[in-house]
Amino acid sequence: MQYQTPNTLQAVILDWAGTVVDFGSFAPTQIFVEAFAEFGVQVSIEEARGPMGMGKWDHIRTLCNQPAVAERYRQAVGRTPADADVTAIYQRFMPLQIEKIAEHSALIPGALDTIAALRAQGIRIGSCSGYPRQVMDKVVALAASNGYVADHVVATDDVPNGRPWPAQALANVIALGIDDVAACVKVDDTVPGILEGRRAGMWTVALTCSGNALGLTYAQFLALDSDTLAAERRRIEAMFAGSRPHYLIDTITQLPAVIADINGRLARGEVPQGT
Repeated sequence: MQYQTPNTLQAVILDWAGTVVDFGSFAPTQIFVEAFAEFGVQVSIEEARGPMGMGKWDHIRTLCNQPAVAERYRQAVGRTPADADVTAIYQRFMPLQIEKIAEHSALIPGALDTIAALRAQGIRIGSCSGYPRQVMDKVVALAASNGYVADHVVATDDVPNGRPWPAQALANVIALGIDDVAACVKVDDTVPGILEGRRAGMWTVALTCSGNALGLTYAQFLALDSDTLAAERRRIEAMFAGSRPHYLIDTITQLPAVIADINGRLARGEVPQGT
């Protein structure tokens, strides 16, 4: 037997918040702010967005590792945050997240048509998220009521290590019966999500205007003037640079053109690991 590169894509692994639902990725960020506030610690939306894409316990740990946040916690609670403190914040975060997830569950405009177009090409739709299973089940149910059902869903606590490790993306490969990671595309609005796809050996597509990096509603995004939008794209592209996404696009609606380009590259013998 000889190894042959795949000549066409078989699967797209989609993130959830900021990629398919919740245009500005508001559901998780606002709840981090509220969870810390219950311990008397002020965390800004901008700070909360920083580690986005990681599993939620790891996200809180990363926030608590920031000197400014750790100092605010020390002033409020009397000690710097240890893992037990992180767990206490996480345990408050979870019911708040479950309670309010529906407030930001709308599908991103054009997502359903885009996914239908991919399926018409025979492409399977995998998915993963920084949400734990308890939250993910509610997100999945809300999305289904709006017409979106992925072929497979992997929550961050379904695997030993969440993003930026590759386990969630690779769990999709196994479940979907994909025969080569080079036939997969990971689409995400966060750096940990792009690193996940890179480490899994997949093509990667970073979203610049939906999701965490821009952090606006769809209406606010549409209202941006051309100069501001261009400046924001440059800022966000610089933010993603270290994770080396293969492509950067505004929203999921531009994904079919990327898929066509990747299929052309596969046909020429290119693989994601080599670029």
